[in-house]
Amino acid sequence: MQQLHDADRRGFASDNYSGVHPEVLEAIASANAGHQSAYGADRWTAGLQEVVREHFGAGAEAFPVFNGTGANVLALQSLLPRWGAVVAAKSAHINVDEGGAPERVGGLKLLTVPTPDGKLTPELIDLEAWGWGDEHRAQPLAVSITQSTELGTLYTADEIRAIADHVHERGMLLHVDGARISNAAVALGEPLRACTTDAGVDILSLGGTKNGAMGAEAVVVLSTRAAEQRVAEALVYLRKLNMQLASKMRFISAQLVALYEGDLWQRNAAHANAMAARLRAAVEPVPGVSFAYPTQANGVFARLPEGVADRVRDAFFFYDWDAAAREVRWMCTWDTTEDDVDALARAVREAVGA
Repeated sequence: MQQLHDADRRGFASDNYSGVHPEVLEAIASANAGHQSAYGADRWTAGLQEVVREHFGAGAEAFPVFNGTGANVLALQSLLPRWGAVVAAKSAHINVDEGGAPERVGGLKLLTVPTPDGKLTPELIDLEAWGWGDEHRAQPLAVSITQSTELGTLYTADEIRAIADHVHERGMLLHVDGARISNAAVALGEPLRACTTDAGVDILSLGGTKNGAMGAEAVVVLSTRAAEQRVAEALVYLRKLNMQLASKMRFISAQLVALYEGDLWQRNAAHANAMAARLRAAVEPVPGVSFAYPTQANGVFARLPEGVADRVRDAFFFYDWDAAAREVRWMCTWDTTEDDVDALARAVREAVGA
């Protein structure tokens, strides 16, 4: 087969740029033998339920989907009536990077709040959590946070618990966009349930694609509050309605089983986090380089001297995050190597003239 891309070209633009982990590919190949029932009535999807319960508790229930936007839209739809609204950080993926899908496809109103570091607090939530009973205002009935955030910062389990308690006291439910939940858990040195189930989260978008899968995410119902609202029952119908029901679901489930059944999710995330830490340490001494946010997971947000980003981009893919501030985002992933990191750092130094 003709090679259509340069297999040696490396980038730091996104953890979606990397390939599929060999163990995940092996799981897909294993699931490819023989016939299995369609639409989730297969052994791989049944096995995924057991894996999810081991991580998140006996009451957890997983609904595999194709992608993160689909997971977020489905999760939030399942929590809310048609008149419901979601409080989120202004920088949240559901607000900035999903093409309006939560509002246009999900029919949800997003009530966004500016944050200094991508993280909501009870006080920030209250800027938009008001107006219940006012027929002229979309009703704020859910809060969505991202772990780790779009700015690479982390919520501690205690911070999430404080948000969950605050939200539940107001009759709202809490969603976590966990596209990088593995990176967060590893960075915090905690099991996955510490900043989800045990912290009071009601529903989770469980990420796989950014951590070595080909294309595999899941909505995971966590709490008895969500169960009482029959959220899982709603997801059965909403998943099909939103075109996120895979006929050959075993191939999605097999990827998530491969990631989460053992320690692959930890190994991949720990490596990506370590590469981000190495990159920051390597460029921090370079004159004129500063950082917009702490490097707590697998993302580095750096501010570079004028013209440096474009010169470095001749050799490496990466995005401007805030062009006006000369701020770029470098993402590390499971297959980022020390040589990749060192080469990028060297290119930055050369472009600066250090």
